[in-house]
Amino acid sequence: MKIALDAYGGDFGLAPNLDGALDAAGRFGCHIMLVGDGSALKDALRAKGQENNPSLSIVPADGMVGMDEEPAIACREKPKASIMVCAELVATGQADAMVSMGNSGATAVAAIFKMGRLPGVSRPAIALFMPTRNNRVMLLDAGAITDAKPQHLLQYAHMASIYMSKAQGVEKPSVGILSVGEEECKGNALVKETVPLLKASGLNFHGPVEGRDIPAGTVDIVVCDGFVGNICLKLAEGMAKTIFQIVKEQASRNPVYMLGALLLKGAFASIKAQTDPDLIGGAPLLGVDGVTIIGHGKSKAHGVSNAIGMAIKYRESGVNDAIKQALSGKPAETAEIS
Repeated sequence: MKIALDAYGGDFGLAPNLDGALDAAGRFGCHIMLVGDGSALKDALRAKGQENNPSLSIVPADGMVGMDEEPAIACREKPKASIMVCAELVATGQADAMVSMGNSGATAVAAIFKMGRLPGVSRPAIALFMPTRNNRVMLLDAGAITDAKPQHLLQYAHMASIYMSKAQGVEKPSVGILSVGEEECKGNALVKETVPLLKASGLNFHGPVEGRDIPAGTVDIVVCDGFVGNICLKLAEGMAKTIFQIVKEQASRNPVYMLGALLLKGAFASIKAQTDPDLIGGAPLLGVDGVTIIGHGKSKAHGVSNAIGMAIKYRESGVNDAIKQALSGKPAETAEIS
């Protein structure tokens, strides 16, 4: 299997991407197409003694989309940027999947521009895995397109249910819709209009869920619009970081607390590992006619490797064929990327 990797995507540039590619090639027996500055990539491979590695190849690109650039504008103005080249490789069948730790919005836009949507899909969604006490819950949309209508959330639920079943082995995954209460009479217009559609969908619909139900793992899948989903993601990341900082600061102020912290060092390490986004690797972009995995900008080498593994599993699972079968022929309002 051939995976197109945005070689310089992410906060740390080439180093974790290259190391992750080498690790993934060994673990999964795949071929990694390193997309980026051709000359610099040759030098980097030579420095590692990997210039003749048959599991790696270089695909030149002209620059990249920065983390702070507006996705749609940047993709239009930089048609040869690395993320656009990655998407083109998948769209033309030269690669089986693409992986990027770079600008998540640009990755989604490039995939939509180049690959197009699956039949029946109106709005692709970033399907993010969030940690819970016992497992992980899929939250979507985590920010591919910020607004949504009821029929879009219904599609998210269908696509996520198929992915969880085929790629994660979850039988009859339960679905919840994010709201301000468990009662169906609560929520905004979007939630109230979507609930009847989900109840009639044939999916394993649990009902409305609240924000606290996400880390509790009340359901396997939580659907919401991209605006709310991205806020949930950033809030969870910030809260986790803040809690660890508070514990560290408090422990350093009192010898008794410090002793307790030392005794709990193993537990803290286990919690940190369980909530580490590198453990999963990335978030699949569901609904595009190709396999795209969006990784975390701060991913280390093992995070990149795991994202590549996720892409391979997604490709092999037949998720996209199942989504086509489930949604083709159903009316869909197309979203424009502006």
